[in-house]
Amino acid sequence: MRVRRVLGIDPGSRTTGYGVIEAEGDTLRYVASGCVETTRGAVPGRLADIFRGVEAVIAEHAPDEFVIEEVFVARNPQSALKLGQARGAAIAAAVDADLPVSEYAARSVKQAVVGTGRATKEQVQYMVRVLLSLSAAPPSDAADALAVAICHVNTQRMDRDC
Repeated sequence: MRVRRVLGIDPGSRTTGYGVIEAEGDTLRYVASGCVETTRGAVPGRLADIFRGVEAVIAEHAPDEFVIEEVFVARNPQSALKLGQARGAAIAAAVDADLPVSEYAARSVKQAVVGTGRATKEQVQYMVRVLLSLSAAPPSDAADALAVAICHVNTQRMDRDC
């Protein structure tokens, strides 16, 4: 059975979470997680930080697939725009590395990992810890990124089994 390495991204204009897992059959294994922190400068500099940070994660962990959380419709259009730009920078790094890109809505990720689309961040952290047999819950942004990767693997598994 082929081992797949999946990089999940939780984009943010200041902090972008990443999580890398391996999937072999029904087994999920934690590889790495963390955050790409951006400078406090103007938006172009932060986007460059995101691109370079995701590029470095890809180089270090050599994923086979890239998954990212979709932009949700926010009350603040400026926030939604900045989030979209952060997503674009991360996706550009994946495309530059010739990785296939998949996207999932936050509600779908929570549904796949916790069982409800209205799960709290703490519930997501807890379930990521349980599903990956971690000794402690990862930080929120990293947990969200790992959850996106888990959602992708489980969604593909269900699509294949149907």
